[in-house]
Amino acid sequence: MYQPLVLFVGLRFVRARKKNQLMSFVSLISMLGIALGVLALIAVMSVINASTSTMRNETLKSVPHAGLVLPAGGIGWQQAARTLQQQSGIVAAAPFVEGEAWLRADGNGEFVAVRGVDPASEPAVLQQDSPHLEQLLAALAETPDGIILGTRLASRLALFNGMQLSVTPLSSLLSRDTGDARSFRVLGVADFGFYDNASTALVNLPAAQALFAGSGPGTGRMQMRLRVDDLFNAAALSSRAAQALPPADYRVNSWDQSRRSLFDALRLEKVLTGFMLLMIVIIGAVNIVATLVMTVADKSADIAILRTMGAGRGTVMAVFVIQGLAAGVFGTLLGALGGVALAASIGDLTQAVQSLLNSALAPGDVYMIAHLQSELQWADVALVCASALLVSLLATLYPAWRASRIQPADVLRYE
Repeated sequence: MYQPLVLFVGLRFVRARKKNQLMSFVSLISMLGIALGVLALIAVMSVINASTSTMRNETLKSVPHAGLVLPAGGIGWQQAARTLQQQSGIVAAAPFVEGEAWLRADGNGEFVAVRGVDPASEPAVLQQDSPHLEQLLAALAETPDGIILGTRLASRLALFNGMQLSVTPLSSLLSRDTGDARSFRVLGVADFGFYDNASTALVNLPAAQALFAGSGPGTGRMQMRLRVDDLFNAAALSSRAAQALPPADYRVNSWDQSRRSLFDALRLEKVLTGFMLLMIVIIGAVNIVATLVMTVADKSADIAILRTMGAGRGTVMAVFVIQGLAAGVFGTLLGALGGVALAASIGDLTQAVQSLLNSALAPGDVYMIAHLQSELQWADVALVCASALLVSLLATLYPAWRASRIQPADVLRYE
């Protein structure tokens, strides 16, 4: 079968190392180094992806996909909800008002975000189906002075169903006026995610409007909570939907904007972790440089013969690029297969390690290891493989250039 000259000679040089054990060993180390780096990159980035998804889902238990502030004295929320739900990309819309307040019960108190919702329309905008929260919202619809607390908030205040508590708007508290305080009865607790379980409480929309009626501008403003069909395009979809409302100054804020600091930190963590693990691939590429330098010295006579037979400098350079790139290709392929397999089974592996530690070092379930979850994204796999191949290619250029500069007369003079 026909093969191009540079490919034939380059692969021939790869196979012709049996007599030189040192070069074969260094080449093997370089290939394993690249494979280890690719494997670690794919596995770790998959774990970071899963952690980011978990944090996003926990955040969206309380934070809406997008929020739209209605101007005072403008369109009513019922008409706004009907109009918004008719727009492309908007799944549901529900009203809410929100403000900060001081929650007090039995001498204990906490600053919380009190959110007034419409129990009838709120279930449609929930990120995840929650039968328990839907039952509490149904009870809230029948209880004008009812309140639903986050799990950690209720635990910290030692509150139980049926207990009474008082809520004072923050503006009234700062002005030392407790006349706006209102009494509420606890209906139950709900899961509002990692970040809002200790600081969120739900009440009826009319009760929240009455509570924050005397607060300063911006507090207790009517807003629309939007659920969209494309979570990662929430800002654009909600802004386009707002254009269907009567002209006014509508402020739109999507979930990734309201929690920008958190998700920017997670993205930066992923980038920095990937860069540090890429050092393993670069170390493997350094071994490729060492292997090719020794190969050029060992094959100087062969290079001279190729040059005398008419091979140009570009041909010689391409031969050694192919030879060095072979280790990068095999290492990347091996690492990609191993990384995908590890990412797919990392949860089972952590459980196996936990069981092994408990059986070997303790009589019971003493050693608890967080069960790692992974979310494999093929775009990450492609990026990691492309980066490893690029690093391997760059590592071959200098030795290949040195090989192309060999003068046949200087090498063959004493042959």
